[in-house]
Amino acid sequence: MEYTYLGRSGLKVSKLCLGTMNFGVATDEKEAYRIMDAAVDAGINFFDTANVYGGSGEARGQTEEIIGRWFAQGGGRREKVVLATKVYGDMEDPNDGPNAARGLSSYKIRRHLDASLKRLQTDHIELYQMHHVDRNVVWEELWEAFLVHIYQGKIGYVGASNFAGRDLVKAQYEAKNRHFLGLVSEQHKYSLLCRWPELEVLPAAEEFGIGVIAWSPLDGGLLGGNALNPAEGSRSVRNQSRAEQRRDQLESFSKLCKELGETEANVALAWTLVHPAMTAPIIGPRTLEQFQSTLRVVDIQLNEDVLKRLDEIFPGPGGDAPKAYAW
Repeated sequence: MEYTYLGRSGLKVSKLCLGTMNFGVATDEKEAYRIMDAAVDAGINFFDTANVYGGSGEARGQTEEIIGRWFAQGGGRREKVVLATKVYGDMEDPNDGPNAARGLSSYKIRRHLDASLKRLQTDHIELYQMHHVDRNVVWEELWEAFLVHIYQGKIGYVGASNFAGRDLVKAQYEAKNRHFLGLVSEQHKYSLLCRWPELEVLPAAEEFGIGVIAWSPLDGGLLGGNALNPAEGSRSVRNQSRAEQRRDQLESFSKLCKELGETEANVALAWTLVHPAMTAPIIGPRTLEQFQSTLRVVDIQLNEDVLKRLDEIFPGPGGDAPKAYAW
């Protein structure tokens, strides 16, 4: 496994991040344990989850609970993991009252952080991420809320997710005014089929030393290689109409991957790592077999000719801002 710094922090994380959104939904607890054990054995130390993962109602939060029970088995499991979770969503807790709705008030951050720590059976979280922007909350409230928990040792670093470029700039400006490191990461949707972040988000992240974590790097499975010919009952069946609209691109992509002797999924994942702002793509395996197939991603080197062909198949937005807008 290869490692890199998480943004401009001194924390090193694996260049593949284990996503856990399927745990408790498409992946049962026993298989989730096998995947996490295999991830640690392979050198992956970066795990991502969220307080809302696991389903709705009483199932909400069960993904964190599964991870917590895995930690509780001991054997250094917790110590070997850089743990990332998120706050923002509605946990469907009646005790939250009018504050149950999505948001990032100091009140909500405190309550939901403590609940995550309990579910995860740990006393700290390395990376606590805002799952979305809340423009009803001023940064004076946000940074003071996070700083309290940093000083208490409950969280190590603060990250963002689904922020626009202007939100990253505002966050870092306000953090600098407090002589505070600010954001170390931005988790953002980015793939060969979703390249809009190249306009504003990725350049802003690179300039401000914010490590980007790519979610949905296979675009919901469209880049996984089976979207045009899905197995019955697979998730790819639900993507079939979208895949048909992209048939020419996906067929050209498959042809290129065959020439390279690599799977479509692994090439798509390796491509995300080319951008200098990228820390890691999130891999979200449902089975141990799927997990094992992704491990060689960090060994794949895409040369300039291959990158040019990928640009031809999946054109980007035409460069970063402001050049893409002005000329």
